[in-house]
Amino acid sequence: MAVLDGMITVSSLWRYPVKSMIGEELRATGVNEKGLLGDRTSALIDVETGKIVSAKNPKRWPNIFSYHSRYEDFPYSNCVRITLPDGSTVKSDDRRVNVILSEALGRDVEFISQALNEPQLEEYWPDIAELDNRDVVTDEDMPAGTFFDLAKIHLLTTSTLAELRKLYPEGQFESRRFRPNIIIKTDQPGFVENDWVGKILKIGSEVQLKITDLCPRCVMTTVSQGDLPKDTNILRTAAQHNGAHVGVYADVLSAGTITCDDVVSIVD
Repeated sequence: MAVLDGMITVSSLWRYPVKSMIGEELRATGVNEKGLLGDRTSALIDVETGKIVSAKNPKRWPNIFSYHSRYEDFPYSNCVRITLPDGSTVKSDDRRVNVILSEALGRDVEFISQALNEPQLEEYWPDIAELDNRDVVTDEDMPAGTFFDLAKIHLLTTSTLAELRKLYPEGQFESRRFRPNIIIKTDQPGFVENDWVGKILKIGSEVQLKITDLCPRCVMTTVSQGDLPKDTNILRTAAQHNGAHVGVYADVLSAGTITCDDVVSIVD
C-alpha cells in the first residue's frame, strides 16, 4: 500500500437524501455496496412524463436546488424533512407531501423511495461548442433500481477545484456545484484524480473504493444555488481544459466507515 504524494485526507462528506435536492454534510458515514448510507434513497417523479425530477433539466425544474433534504432520524428512520424555498417544511411521511411539493414546483410530482426498473431523466445540453449535444434536451437512462446518474460514489479533489479557479478566476468553483460524496484534500497541482482511474483507494482503515471512470459534467454545474450565481462558463471551463470532466466515479470494494480527516492511500 502506498500513501499518495503528500498527506491526502478526507476533507468533507456529503449525502443527498432526495435526488437533485441540496443534501447534508457529514462528519462520518457508513459505506456499503450501494454507496454512502442514505445517499439518494428517494426522488421525485414527474407524473406527466414518468421521468425522475433532475436538475439536469433546469428548463423544466429551474429552482430544484432551492429545496433541501435532511433525514429526521437516520439510520433508525428513512423519513426525510424537505425544506421548500419559502422556508416551510414537509416530511416525506406526511400524507400531503405530494400535494405540497406539486404546488410548490408547479407540476404534479410524487415522492418515491422505491427506484424504478428502467428509470430515466431529462438532460438539457447548453450551447457550448465542446459538448457532444448543443441546446437540446435528451432522455438519459439511469442504472436500474437506483436514483444515481451513472455511479454510486463521486469523489472530487481540492486540487481540481483549485485548477479550475486558476483557469477561470472569475468563476465560483465551490464543491457544492458538483455534488460530490467525498471531497479529498490534496496538495498536487492539476486534475489529480484523473490519474486514479483503474486504481483502488483505501480510505481510513476499512473502506476500499475502485475508481472506475472520470465524471462527465452537465448543465447542473452552471445553475444558481444559494449564493452561487448561474454561470455557463463553469461548465465551459471544464469542457475546454478537461474534456468536461470534474472528479471521478467509484465502486465499493470493501465496506466500512469513513470519517473526515481519514488518510487516503492507494492499495498496491
